[in-house]
Amino acid sequence: MLSASHRYFHAAADLLGLDAKVRNILLTPLRTVKVELVVEADDGSLLHHVGYRVQHNDRRGPMKGGLRYHPSVDEDHASALANLMTWKTAVVDLPFGGAKGGIDCDPAKLSLSELDRLTRAYVQQTKEILGPMLDIPAPDLNTDARVMGWIMDEYSKYHGFSPAVVTGKPLDLFGSPGRQDATGRGLAICVAEALQDEGRTTAGVTVALQGFGNVGSAAARELAAMGAKIVAVGDHAGGVARREGLDVGALARWVAEHRTVDGFPDAERIDRNAVLTWDADVLVPAAVEDVLTADNAKDVRAGLVVEGANAPTTPDADRILRERGVRVVPDILANAGGVTVSYFEWVQNIQAFRWDLERVHEELGRTMRRAYAAVRDLARERKVDMRTAAFALAIQRVGRAATSRNHLRKSVAF
Repeated sequence: MLSASHRYFHAAADLLGLDAKVRNILLTPLRTVKVELVVEADDGSLLHHVGYRVQHNDRRGPMKGGLRYHPSVDEDHASALANLMTWKTAVVDLPFGGAKGGIDCDPAKLSLSELDRLTRAYVQQTKEILGPMLDIPAPDLNTDARVMGWIMDEYSKYHGFSPAVVTGKPLDLFGSPGRQDATGRGLAICVAEALQDEGRTTAGVTVALQGFGNVGSAAARELAAMGAKIVAVGDHAGGVARREGLDVGALARWVAEHRTVDGFPDAERIDRNAVLTWDADVLVPAAVEDVLTADNAKDVRAGLVVEGANAPTTPDADRILRERGVRVVPDILANAGGVTVSYFEWVQNIQAFRWDLERVHEELGRTMRRAYAAVRDLARERKVDMRTAAFALAIQRVGRAATSRNHLRKSVAF
């Protein structure tokens, strides 16, 4: 994953004519922290895990990025995602840098009280490098509003009342309305903008979705509300399809009860991976990384791919899709709605003033459309794909901030 994000970076750096030293400066993390976490299990035994926080770049502001709980979390994984966060926040022009972190645990094997103790141990070990003006975590894979509330509570024990130290919190702990669905809503806006570039609307457009978690389900609801037909959905356990369009509300209720789309009635049962090559106008990979590969990219039938997950497309697959004329709206743009509303939450916490949902939606729409237009216009101007344009735009913004702060030589042109 780290090598893939670097390949995308270097393609954009080639476009900008950056030399090797400047590239190395922009790619090297500011700080990498690895902490040992030992807490007591409910049965009195000891749990032993490792936590990570990679702080990639702070030239544009406090660092921002999710905190995930998964057995695969390690330094390289966190570093790749932190790198992407730097470019993501820059693409949508937020005053943030990039960070990412997590704990190498499986939450499914831990009780709520064990997760609570593990989370608080992580905060105790990292409290000096986190902060509203330093580094602001957010939910990610297997973490949610409840976990963010624990982080806020534990951090506040040491630094005083600090709601702005983390975003994605429960509304009762000064979270923002609209945060939970923000990534999916922002993705749906990108789908609509991309179709508009082709002279089309979302009405009647068919969509295949891989993943029906927070991002996929929210995107499905928004796209269905825009008139699109969700014709296929796959997740970790199975897949379902319906040519006339799935009932998204009913599917969401089924998943809430059964934890999978598999077995949803009034739909054809399909292989969970078949959704990636389903006959649809739009494909939304919204689950995990590296699902579109050199092996299946040649079989993708959608003419438009909009990335809801982080790094769902390998560089080889990206090249194949590009050669086939498939348009790709990259992850650092398409799924930036979450960090955008996290920014709104942070602003509200700093100001101690809450926005209503209507304002959040309005500001999110304005931000995503402006970012999409900036990437599209650069892609047209430089005659490159949208991924290269998105990375180039982000690198320019980070580089200009660094030169303005005198952290890079003034003679470096961005």
